[in-house]
Amino acid sequence: MGDPVVYQPGSPRFVTDPYPAFDTLRAGPPALYDDATRQWVVSRYALVDRLLRDRRLGRTYLHVADHAEFGRPPEPAYLAPFWATIRNGMLDREPPDHTRLRRLVSAAFTARRVEQLVPRIATLAGELVDELLDAGSDGSPVDLVAVLAEPLPVTVIAELLGVPESDRSLLRPWSAAICRMFELDADRADGMAAAAACAEFGDYLRRLAATRRATPADDLLTALTQVADADGGRLSEDELVGTCVLLLNAGHEATVNATGNGVWALLRHPEQHAQLRADPAALLAPAVEEMLRYDCATPMFERWVLNDVTIGDGTGGTEAVEVARGAELALLLGSANRDPAVFADPDRFDVSRSPNPHLTFGAGIHFCLGAPLARRELAASVGALVRRVPKLAAAAEPAYKPGFVVRGLRSLPVTVR
Repeated sequence: MGDPVVYQPGSPRFVTDPYPAFDTLRAGPPALYDDATRQWVVSRYALVDRLLRDRRLGRTYLHVADHAEFGRPPEPAYLAPFWATIRNGMLDREPPDHTRLRRLVSAAFTARRVEQLVPRIATLAGELVDELLDAGSDGSPVDLVAVLAEPLPVTVIAELLGVPESDRSLLRPWSAAICRMFELDADRADGMAAAAACAEFGDYLRRLAATRRATPADDLLTALTQVADADGGRLSEDELVGTCVLLLNAGHEATVNATGNGVWALLRHPEQHAQLRADPAALLAPAVEEMLRYDCATPMFERWVLNDVTIGDGTGGTEAVEVARGAELALLLGSANRDPAVFADPDRFDVSRSPNPHLTFGAGIHFCLGAPLARRELAASVGALVRRVPKLAAAAEPAYKPGFVVRGLRSLPVTVR
């Protein structure tokens, strides 16, 4: 069996199965300081949920302090293109800037626009499942991540933004390079790759936005160039670029991993797979929520402590923990999603689980704006698989990529016959 797995987000063994370590963390103090990452780790559902909504915390601190005040070194010059892009998206802004940006983006990225995409998402999922069936028609293994999980969301986000088909091959490498910088072990090479990707993607989006201003189209990029609030405020060009990069990263990278992780969970539980195949009309929606909960593709969100906080209330045999301004919290959504205080038999994969108040999309003002689209994409992929590939089975044990903040499979070999 080996030694117990401890919280070690840089360890491949931990990334593959962090859940035993999460169990240990939840049984300990409300917050535990991790010397390796210099973060206070919070693992219980009630605390994670509360802290995601707590306005004494922020995704950034730069609206109230500089790096030196928070004990952080100056940022290297080579990262300037990366941070300029990321900090012009709403995820790394706090009110009032965040409020303004989210209001503007929400006016363009509407529920109606997502619903209009549903038939196209279903068509794409069907075409990709056709490719999966063709590739595996001789009984040989096929990589479900490469054939289905990756192409669907990148095609959807490209069509949503209005990226021409000839340019879509650029998006996945840009997204992967940028998202790598969110990992705890990102190094200089990762930073330089992310900065280059931000610069290239930014230049590309500026050119495409100029085209859309001159010749509007029925796409989200055009809508973002035109949207204005009641006072006539608009997105700056830098904010437009930051928003599109955020939509690509959040709406693509996480959805790829959620699909791979979710299907792998389904294939590891054949009785649940059979139950879903028997009644997809009733069970597809709760099955999608269970996939999002059970093996979370975004198991950790970070927050900065802007004002001193007390974590925990001293009940349950543990003392409350005082965390001072300037500290960073690691809020473990993946652990919260397996908390037995909220989920009955939390380590059981149950496609009929209800209620299912998982925290995979976060909570509070930074709740994922693209959650409805992610749900639609996952439902289309899984729905097409359970209806059309009844003999779908894992061909080998898949390996996870090294990242923990954005966590998913390198590949998922399956057979379809």
